[in-house]
Amino acid sequence: MAIRLHRSFAVHPGVWLRQEIVEPAGMSVTLAAERLHVTRQAMSNLLNANSGLSAEMAIRFEKAFGLKADTLVRMQAAYELAQAREREGEIAVDRVAA
Repeated sequence: MAIRLHRSFAVHPGVWLRQEIVEPAGMSVTLAAERLHVTRQAMSNLLNANSGLSAEMAIRFEKAFGLKADTLVRMQAAYELAQAREREGEIAVDRVAA
């Protein structure tokens, strides 16, 4: 039996990055964007959970802050799976016999 992660544990990585990394470093969205060499809009979208974390952005945070990109990507996957699980009943498929 697979263990299911309660959705409350699946935090959007952008929100986590904002609260635990960017803000404690005293950085604004604009400064974080400049330091990571991305647009302010891209950084804002991520940190406000309006877009997902790409593998490239995870590497940028790894290089800038010493975080593990792999961990950030797994956070994104866990968040997306939790979101899909919430509407699992709406997902219709035809079962395929093996």
